[in-house]
Amino acid sequence: MSSAGTDLGRRVTIRDIADATGVAPSTVSRALSLPDRVNHVTQQRIQQAARELGYVANSQARALTSGRTRAVAVLVSDITNPFYFDVIRGTQHQLSAAGWTQLLVDTEESADAELAALGAIATKADGAVLTASRLSDAQIARFAERTPLVVVNRRPAGVPSVLIDTPGGVEQAVQHLVSLGHRDVLYVAGPDSSWSNERRWRALVRVAKRLGVRVARIGPHAPFVDSGAAAADAAVNAGATACIAFNDLIAIGMLTRLRERGVRVPEDMSVVGCDDIFGADFCNPPLTTMTSPIERAGRVAIRMLLARLGAAPSGAGQGPGSGPASGDDLPDGHAAGAVALPTHLTVRESTGPAPASPRRPS
Repeated sequence: MSSAGTDLGRRVTIRDIADATGVAPSTVSRALSLPDRVNHVTQQRIQQAARELGYVANSQARALTSGRTRAVAVLVSDITNPFYFDVIRGTQHQLSAAGWTQLLVDTEESADAELAALGAIATKADGAVLTASRLSDAQIARFAERTPLVVVNRRPAGVPSVLIDTPGGVEQAVQHLVSLGHRDVLYVAGPDSSWSNERRWRALVRVAKRLGVRVARIGPHAPFVDSGAAAADAAVNAGATACIAFNDLIAIGMLTRLRERGVRVPEDMSVVGCDDIFGADFCNPPLTTMTSPIERAGRVAIRMLLARLGAAPSGAGQGPGSGPASGDDLPDGHAAGAVALPTHLTVRESTGPAPASPRRPS
């Protein structure tokens, strides 16, 4: 590779990279902005030269000339929730592999903040991924008319979606509890604005009816550890022997409060969480929970969005960093705009046999 001969302090240009690699500036431009349209070997040589020369793309100029920002906004409801750690990792890895940039937005469980963010990104990103959106289906559909969207854990009509099959996990959880002798199951509900919350509750009612299990519901509860204390108190007052919590954070908060009250888990009460977030196996006791393919959901959402933007193939994963199982990142159903990813129950020490004599509310 020849030296670009750039002056110290001068911004490296596409022509500098062209001189260093012996190709036309137009080829360099395509390799950096539309890599799928350039021979793979040439693309790799150009990208290597760009890195060595310290080339920094001018995103505003690129957007003006190509009509593309090559950025995707990823909106999460609460960036402190470990559930989103893996989502963000999945979206970041997939975008990086495609040469795109991630713009991360924390909407803080606020529909108003989500609306404002979607309005603000219109000129800053080519599309967006909404994870656990707090907007209505109608609001999401309206934004999807002018900004390409993919939603995770929602299914508004006409908008591509990635669904994590937590209802299937709920069914497995109830079957597990029934096998341990539990006949009364309490659902610790999450936010009323959560689409997944209602989906899990309906699944619980269906499987409970089939298995002859009595179910009740308490809540709503904010999806935070601090909410677990009130949830635990309500569960004790209800005389429950088994609880299924909306998410792991609430379940972990419940474990702490139950221990403070002298309620033994699982001897007096069994607790099941949802998501299998980082730390769920470090609890006291380790939490039985529904394990979700969270990182993969992020990768799949980006693959669907880039395919819709015409920026990525709709088949196998591409390039390093796409992560394990990237070869089937778009399973059956993506052509129809919906992908469902399976969950499974991970049994740990927070569930056990139903007590012979249910604990009386104290």
